[in-house]
Amino acid sequence: MVLLILFVAFSSRCGAQTTVQPKKHLLVLGEEKGYRHEAVSHAIATIERLGRETGLWTTTIRTDTEALTKKKLEYNAKNLNDFDAVLFYTGGDLEMNPEQKAALLSFVHDDGKGFIGVHSATITFTDWPEYGEMIGGYFDEHPWGTFDAPILVEDPNFPGMQQWPKSFVLKDEIYQIRDFSRNAVRVLMRLDASRLDLNNPRVHRKDLDFAVTWAKMYGKGRVYYSTLGHVEQNWDDPRIQKMYVEAIKWAMGLVDADATARPVTAKSGNTH
Repeated sequence: MVLLILFVAFSSRCGAQTTVQPKKHLLVLGEEKGYRHEAVSHAIATIERLGRETGLWTTTIRTDTEALTKKKLEYNAKNLNDFDAVLFYTGGDLEMNPEQKAALLSFVHDDGKGFIGVHSATITFTDWPEYGEMIGGYFDEHPWGTFDAPILVEDPNFPGMQQWPKSFVLKDEIYQIRDFSRNAVRVLMRLDASRLDLNNPRVHRKDLDFAVTWAKMYGKGRVYYSTLGHVEQNWDDPRIQKMYVEAIKWAMGLVDADATARPVTAKSGNTH
């Protein structure tokens, strides 16, 4: 009887421990074929640490594209079927064959999985239109370089936006985005155009709509992108960490939020 009680107690303890184990799996890709961002190593290490500390996900870090396939790989190598979301802090044209490209799009669009793009993810695969459609746009220079960016929060109700004030300044490198439309994405943050040098010759957007962070649906899947993350020290900012934790949670379906595309409204910050 004593042994039975001990067994039940041990089993209960093991069961309790099992319930707190990470349930989701994140693939993080940190490969760049173009400009090499110094922040990548610290960024992906931070994302891995946050997954462990929150207990929400395990992280597989790769600096190559082998796992971006649905084909069975050798030995115990993981492929897309093993993950709930993929995060890109990438750049340039990565080495992916047609099967891999189709698998990545299907992973999000058809399987309903998540994709998170960080900073230079929009300067990745710039000659692959379907990728641009998925992520929501492409890099089109950064007219002001790394500067004290005046940022407005458009959707304070979206996960990861609550810790930011409605209007704030953050030193980072903000991309200007082409092939971007509010008809396809829900902008969460944008630059305050009234506080920018619009005479800069590299300013190309005539509508002065400089999105910083957005979310969107891609088929059944959830896509999140933010230009924030160029500055290495920003990955130590609890606000940035919270933003990306909530972004990953949303992309993985752990939390819900409205990602319906919408235009700028009076409720989404100053319109100037």
